[in-house]
Amino acid sequence: MKTKFILPLVVAAAFVACSDDSSSTAPVNPDPALSSDAFPTDLSSSSDMAVIDPTSSSDMLPPELSSSSVLPDVPLSSSATPSAGGIDPIPPAVDGPYDPTKKYTFYGAELTGKEQFLYGRFEARMKMAATSGSVSSMFLNYDLSWKKGDEPWNEIDIEILGKDPTSWQSNILTREADPSISGLTASEKIHEFGFDATNEFHLYAIIWTPDYVAWEIDSVEVRRVSVGELVGSHADADQVKFLTEQQSLRFNLWASKTASWTGKWAPENLPIEQHIDYVRVYAYNADTKGFTLSWQDDFEGDALDYSRWSEGNWEMERVMYRDLNIRVENGYAKLRLDYEL
Repeated sequence: MKTKFILPLVVAAAFVACSDDSSSTAPVNPDPALSSDAFPTDLSSSSDMAVIDPTSSSDMLPPELSSSSVLPDVPLSSSATPSAGGIDPIPPAVDGPYDPTKKYTFYGAELTGKEQFLYGRFEARMKMAATSGSVSSMFLNYDLSWKKGDEPWNEIDIEILGKDPTSWQSNILTREADPSISGLTASEKIHEFGFDATNEFHLYAIIWTPDYVAWEIDSVEVRRVSVGELVGSHADADQVKFLTEQQSLRFNLWASKTASWTGKWAPENLPIEQHIDYVRVYAYNADTKGFTLSWQDDFEGDALDYSRWSEGNWEMERVMYRDLNIRVENGYAKLRLDYEL
């Protein structure tokens, strides 16, 4: 059993305005026919809502959180480093060291949540992965966004881009349901970590409400986009207001074809892995504007909870997602980017 550590919830004053950049390198979701469990039809967040007793576990966050809440200060120290099981050496690639004269198939991973959410607080304690050209992420996504056409696009991202793991990108992606519009509205911002995200675990959070979207790193708010802030000139210019579709929580590790965004592809550094220590999901209370803990997944045991998660199995730019590239081991979910002949 691994020990969980809590970081203080701190409200920071550093709000960053939206960008008007309408370019996009957003992931594209698959045809549901590729995966029988990728897009379940019976999804309800209310049926699984748990009442959490804050006294039942010394490492459980209080069930009620509001914007004014401050948790007891539990500073990180050397004793808070995860056990070696979470940062063990990555097994070698199946076909040995990378040989640029050979033609490989590259494989990535997407951990896809089955539950659908309209607003909430989403946290994950993770050690990210990076090689130039890769993307290591946590995000919310409307499952039918990939269809475009008569379907809108709704997405909120945290992404570590392989060219520089000491920084990260926050982004909202939207697109109105208009077949004549092919591009997405994006409001990406790059933020400095002050550390290398691939070296140790940190707490990442996306907060989504009707009034704002915010991003936190180690319980410190880094960016907030409020309703009324406009990007571009389409009907989705008020991105926060436009986020009206239910979204699923996802994590993925893949390789982009856009070198200007993620860096020149460097497969010689593979394999790499993104490790997820735990995931916590909180429901939004419209009356109090606070959050109630719904569930926590510690990834104990030797397999995913398939009532909650599925595994991507579609093409994502340079890689194919496959279930073999997600495993649960020593209390961590591990997403892997590798190759085979």
